[in-house]
Amino acid sequence: MIEKPFEDFGCLVFGEREMADRLPKPIYQSWKRTVANEGTLDRQTADAIAHAMKRWAMEKGVTHFTHWFQPMTGGTAEKHDSFIEPNADGEPIARFSGKMLIKGEPDASSFPSGGLRATFEARGYTYWDVTSPVFIRDKVLCIPTVFVSYNGEALDRKEPLLKSISALSSAATKVVNLLGDKDVKSCDISVGLEQEYFLIDRKYFNQRADLKLTGRTLFGSSAPKAQELDDHYFGSIPKRVSAFMQEVNEELWKLGIYAKTEHNEVAPGQFELAPVYNMGNVAVDQNQVIMDILRKTAEKHGLACLLHEKPFDGINGSGKHDNYSIVTDDGQNLFAPGDKPAENIRFLVFICAFIKAVDTYPVLLRMSASSSGNDHRLGANEAPPAIISIYLGSYIEDILYSLYQGHESQAEKKKEKKPDFNPVSGLSYIPHDNTDRNRTSPVAFTGNKFEFRMLGSSMSASFPNTVLNAIMAQALNEIASELEGIKYLQDVREKALDICRNIIHDHKKVLFSGDGYSDEWVKEAARRGLPNVKSFIESVQILNDPAVIDLFTSLDIYSRTELIANRNILEERYRKVMGIEVRTMQEMTRKSVLPAMSAELKFYADVLNASGEAAPAYIKKRVSELSSLIDQTYTALQKLVRAYDKATGLSDSYAAGKDIYYKVGPLMSQLRTCIDRYEVIASREFYKLPLYEDMLFSL
Repeated sequence: MIEKPFEDFGCLVFGEREMADRLPKPIYQSWKRTVANEGTLDRQTADAIAHAMKRWAMEKGVTHFTHWFQPMTGGTAEKHDSFIEPNADGEPIARFSGKMLIKGEPDASSFPSGGLRATFEARGYTYWDVTSPVFIRDKVLCIPTVFVSYNGEALDRKEPLLKSISALSSAATKVVNLLGDKDVKSCDISVGLEQEYFLIDRKYFNQRADLKLTGRTLFGSSAPKAQELDDHYFGSIPKRVSAFMQEVNEELWKLGIYAKTEHNEVAPGQFELAPVYNMGNVAVDQNQVIMDILRKTAEKHGLACLLHEKPFDGINGSGKHDNYSIVTDDGQNLFAPGDKPAENIRFLVFICAFIKAVDTYPVLLRMSASSSGNDHRLGANEAPPAIISIYLGSYIEDILYSLYQGHESQAEKKKEKKPDFNPVSGLSYIPHDNTDRNRTSPVAFTGNKFEFRMLGSSMSASFPNTVLNAIMAQALNEIASELEGIKYLQDVREKALDICRNIIHDHKKVLFSGDGYSDEWVKEAARRGLPNVKSFIESVQILNDPAVIDLFTSLDIYSRTELIANRNILEERYRKVMGIEVRTMQEMTRKSVLPAMSAELKFYADVLNASGEAAPAYIKKRVSELSSLIDQTYTALQKLVRAYDKATGLSDSYAAGKDIYYKVGPLMSQLRTCIDRYEVIASREFYKLPLYEDMLFSL
């Protein structure tokens, strides 16, 4: 237990405080200029930082360092190198140079590249991301880096994220300057990632191949009790889980991560951790660390942490809510209305830019938050639907519609008293919680930020934020081009309001305040022309769209070649993930389920044969049920095998993926139905796999 949490906070981070204490002032200032993108590290500065970093790490018992990077697997990767090496006399010395700090060379041949690299072309490079603090994990010095190929193409999710932050900073700064605030030099994104997860007893995890290999249960009948009593949400945290959470907090605090909120989530066995917001790429890095600590700490407590979006059927799955805002270098939140009319015009411009961005690229946003696992969750009356819309709340909507006179206000629709405000000055008095929440909305305005609620819990947040940055940068650049050249500031502001009116006119169809789970919304969205892409594999095709290609290439975030590679990787990953699920389901059916069914049938058949005509009706019915279920299960298994073999025979990854989603997926559901029907009547003497009631209610 941490005796002095404030003193130990950030003790495993070589951050700004540690650098200020340990580096000579000129070296420290040179590093600060590099972080602010106002200079580059020379060799002397890098060597001095590396030396101080090595001494600090070795004082804490560290013997190895690693360039910690995020390949396109969605996770992280690391190769450990020792500080210790022999000198000219063969004696051990500790060595860590500026070159070793800044650049590494891991083998790139075994990571997904989407065709960017051939297997025999192994060279890849990692480069230190100076904006993300170095930290210690498991006695290893971890240096956050980007990962690129020999030819310079991005082989990770981080380099595009950094490029997108730069593009957004340029566009947002330009608009802020044009609207009168000339002191702002740069902007960044502020990101808060709420992480949901399940915990189960590890002994049950180890007994189920589907959980070990796929992260979710491929079959399992509902427990007699699920979440219908709403008694788990915000309930008393079980003692065993509380001990786990305490250790997680201690680990995170040492790493300088402000783990602020923890609680029981809606489903039994489900929990949430929410850190304090941080700057863009740092928040994404920290979320990767959080997921790693959750998994490893759970194991120490005899638990398994499940980050899959839908580990259990019939109860809520897990997401990762992405709270997104844009802040200036002097701390102004551009999604927060200010006290002055000029600030409120800026607020309206940025809100309208966001509306335009989302409505222009809805499928790209849907794709960025999706995965094969999230296909089980999106639109399942527990998560936002796959149809992209924005919830602003009636107060903000009325302010926007007061600018645009072609639409009645929400208050008028509801026959409520219309708020008394001026579209500019009235913003000064917006209450902090000016509207109720809408949990069914994919993108919701929540006071001074937008909450992108579609992300899957196991996903890296890099690409979703790259997309948000890119589409916002484009929208802001277009607004800036309309404002440039206007001589007087008052005319600029009047023009800005005109731009907002036009955006509302052109993009109001994406605004929706109702129930996103309802069938009526699906019909209404279709009438509005909003896309409803059913599956992740279909959404990936948006990377072929010329408008999307132009978006990323014009902002220098991705090249055309890199986008093709990303599409190939996503299609291939979908195919491989689903292949693992299908093969696991086949194996469990053959090795666990059908043998249990057969053994139980033999038991009852022997009783029936021994009893003859005097056998109880229950025995006769059980023999008939089991015999029928064995036939149905075997038939469903054979259909699944044939359909999957046919799908994998297709050479085109996209065609194979669609076949898997539309033809193989339903057959997996048919097989599951058969097994679940057996599980309902199975005797525990024969059926040995842990049940939902075991896994969800054992903590």
